[in-house]
Amino acid sequence: MTNYILRRLLLMIPTLLGIMIINFLIVQSAPGGPVEQMIFQLESHEGTTASGLGGGGSEAGSSGGAKYRGAQGLPPEVIAKIEAMYGFDKPPLQRFWEMLVNYSQFQFGDSFFRNTSVLTLIVEKMPVSISLGLWSTLIIYLISIPLGIQKAVKHGSRFDVWSSATIIIGYAIPGFLFAIILIVLFAGGSYWDVFPLRGLTSSNFDSLSLLGKIKDYFWHLTLPLLAYTIGGFATLTMLTKNSFLDEINKQYVQTARAKGLSESKVLYGHVFRNAMLIIISGFPAAFIGIFFTGSLLIEVIFSLDGLGLLAFESVQTRDYPVIFGTLFIFTLIGLFVKLLSDLAYVAVDPRINFETQDV
Repeated sequence: MTNYILRRLLLMIPTLLGIMIINFLIVQSAPGGPVEQMIFQLESHEGTTASGLGGGGSEAGSSGGAKYRGAQGLPPEVIAKIEAMYGFDKPPLQRFWEMLVNYSQFQFGDSFFRNTSVLTLIVEKMPVSISLGLWSTLIIYLISIPLGIQKAVKHGSRFDVWSSATIIIGYAIPGFLFAIILIVLFAGGSYWDVFPLRGLTSSNFDSLSLLGKIKDYFWHLTLPLLAYTIGGFATLTMLTKNSFLDEINKQYVQTARAKGLSESKVLYGHVFRNAMLIIISGFPAAFIGIFFTGSLLIEVIFSLDGLGLLAFESVQTRDYPVIFGTLFIFTLIGLFVKLLSDLAYVAVDPRINFETQDV
């Protein structure tokens, strides 16, 4: 197992490098970068800030105007100062190499527009996203696994049919649409003003007692969690059901029943461990999937200052250090989580041996 882990760790390097190269090329070639945004701000101020950057001339920069949209009215020295401000005075290959060298030392630089380091921003926003991802994943697992087991045991019954219809309908409803419906119904939109609309805590959170803080926290968390989890039950529930159905029909289950074991002991003493192999081992990946991909629209709708909102705003403003820094960290975490999923397979079923398999 040690050799397998070492191979996987070494494989992370080219994987991470390839992802960074592709995203660097895409992001750098996209219009509306930080230089163009600064040019737009200068044009909006009619040259007031341009003079502060040293642009005292009145001739338009022909090279800058050809290179950047909206730069026709700015002198070349102003364009040069803006490029130097954001590091665009260097060739793309040099910028990419310097970025990799810094990232290998976990130095992600500072945000272009937030006057703070990328790492500080991520640490500040992470608790909100972790709260949403962790609780929603736990809720989905705590509901989907018992539901999937019952559907397998009662396969073909009315309960199985109606529960399948219900979770498929829930799966078909987009999370952001369900979030809007919840706001309209329960957050003072048009009907009941039961739950808060913004943030994860109240303004007086620090003055509350411990029990009051817990209540306030979950009071704010209720609607976002409902929006997060509405579509998360279908896949896991059906996966659990199918896993149990596959195991229930195997010979060792028939043998256990022939020995006189109760249905409960057969189900939870023999079937459960084998059927839950793929589900338990997939928990880290499921959590990361909800944590990183499900937060954007929900955080925007409920004004939750987490990583999803940070990513959305960074892409809008072309804040490259934040975009690439978060991409590097998230990709690295995702690769490690995939390795943890494989290790979970072995922990659940020691018969699995990755040493004899290709990475």
